[in-house]
This record gives sequence, C-alpha cells and structure tokens, in this order.
Amino acid sequence: MADAVLESLRAIGLYAAAMEPHMTAAPPERPNQIWGFAPVSAPDARVLVLGSMPGVASLRQARYYAHPRNTFWPIAGAVLGFDPALDYPARLAALQAARVALWDVLHACERPGSLDADIRRDTLVPNDFAAFLAAHPAILRICFNGAKAAALYRRHVLPTLPRALDYVDLPSTSPAHAAASFESKLAAWRRALTF
Repeated sequence: MADAVLESLRAIGLYAAAMEPHMTAAPPERPNQIWGFAPVSAPDARVLVLGSMPGVASLRQARYYAHPRNTFWPIAGAVLGFDPALDYPARLAALQAARVALWDVLHACERPGSLDADIRRDTLVPNDFAAFLAAHPAILRICFNGAKAAALYRRHVLPTLPRALDYVDLPSTSPAHAAASFESKLAAWRRALTF
C-alpha cells in the first residue's frame, strides 16, 4: 500500500524526498550529531513553514512533526482543510496541494535530545536556502514554527539571501511550548497560512 501511495505521488509530481530519510549514523566521536530531512515542496509553493530541526520522535520515524503531542498536523489540517489523521504521505500531499512547503532551518547539528535549547551552536549547518528559493520563485512568505527557528534563520540564513520575503513568527507547535492554547495557536497559524 505504501509503495502504491509513493508511486501515485511521484506520478503527479507531489513526491517528497522527505519520506525517505537521508540521514546517516553519527560517527562514534559525535554521538549527538543529527541530520534533518529534505524539504517537502511542490514547485509552485507560496509559503514555506520552517522548524529548527526535527525532534527525536520525528528522526526515529523519518517524518516531520511525528511527536504525538505536537499540534502541527491538527493545526495544518484545520487551516488547510484536510484530516490530520490521514497517513503521512497523504498529509504531505495535502500540504503541497495547498502550496505550502515544509522544511527546517538546519541541515545538521549536534543536539542531545529534542530541545532546541540543547543545540550546540558550534555545530550548526544551515540548509541551502539560496538554492531552494531559486527553485521555488513563487514563495512569498516564510513562517517560523517557534522562536528558535526564527532566530536561527535570521542569524545564519537571512544575511545570505538576495531577495526579500514576508516573514511571520508563529507560536511553536511543539509539546514543549504548551503555554499558549491550541485555539490561540490555531488563530495565529490561520492568519499566516491563508493570505
């Protein structure tokens, strides 16, 4: 069944390389080295949603926002009109059909556990946003899923980019950031993703 879904997505141009992890094992001297996923994007994407780096649950499952208490998929489903209980490939296809791309600021870093606060600053390797944005000229807005993603992007990526975009800081969907209610997060995300 999964193979049939992937073939269907490939056939209509919505296959995302993120469904196949491109991580390798960390070398023994760097046991906390982690690598992110490829972007999920259609060529006509208008909005790019950025996290900082996938958490442990996501890395284990090779899926964006895999932690069961992360509210990304329920929020995206409510805003974009799809069932967040769909299987993972179908959720990715729904994002792409809505012209929303998904990625992380970092390509690699060292981080024990899942907390952004534990990312070792001297190990940060940002993703190649210049190439990504050149390949996706319709992207007009970048939405940051949490303060850490915004800070990393503004410090390590923004100075290297040739074109201006609209940037929106959003409340994190991570279970570690439970101070804001689901309803307030949903309202902020709805404003950002529907423009």
